Amino acid sequence: MKVNVIFHSVYGHVWKMAEAIAAGAKEAGADVLVLQVKETLTDDIIASMRATEAKKAFAHVPEATLDHLSEPDAIIFGTPTRFGNMSAQMRAFLDSTGGLWMKGALIGKVGSVFASTATQHGGQESTILSFHTTLLHHGMIIVGLPYSEQRQMTMSEISGGSPYGATTIASPAGDRTPSENELAMARFQGKHVAGIAGRLFR
Repeated sequence: MKVNVIFHSVYGHVWKMAEAIAAGAKEAGADVLVLQVKETLTDDIIASMRATEAKKAFAHVPEATLDHLSEPDAIIFGTPTRFGNMSAQMRAFLDSTGGLWMKGALIGKVGSVFASTATQHGGQESTILSFHTTLLHHGMIIVGLPYSEQRQMTMSEISGGSPYGATTIASPAGDRTPSENELAMARFQGKHVAGIAGRLFR
């Protein structure tokens, strides 16, 4: 059973969550590939965002192609939030999938989403829910983060996570790294998605 984790990240928060998602999927016995979508921001803009060094940390991660959507049994997407929606880079990647849609290439595959936001109420849920619309148009089977993962009910600390998927809160300055609670939810999501894909495609 094959699971691809496809993400976009600028400051590395979503990449760190992607690594945790992948670790969880591997725990469930999946063959996992972690990929990033093509960056469309210029080096100058990335520098002005003070993200150059952060980008270098995951520059080794290969870029996703359309083949990386049609090959696996499950795809887990990760995106930062842009005003309550996915990033433009992820949107551009998905907007290039018309040919796959015409062939029904993703129908019946498992799809899941995780995200990051700058603040607690910065649109993590709307980002994941709006992302689901694209997956439904492709005929994918959507899997979220069930309440059997009780860490999403944590009240003792600031934490992302909802029944729609694992999330992390980066802070407006981007200086907060994913907490252990958030990474644990990501690992759970990866394992949960891989487990469902395994039962479906056994």
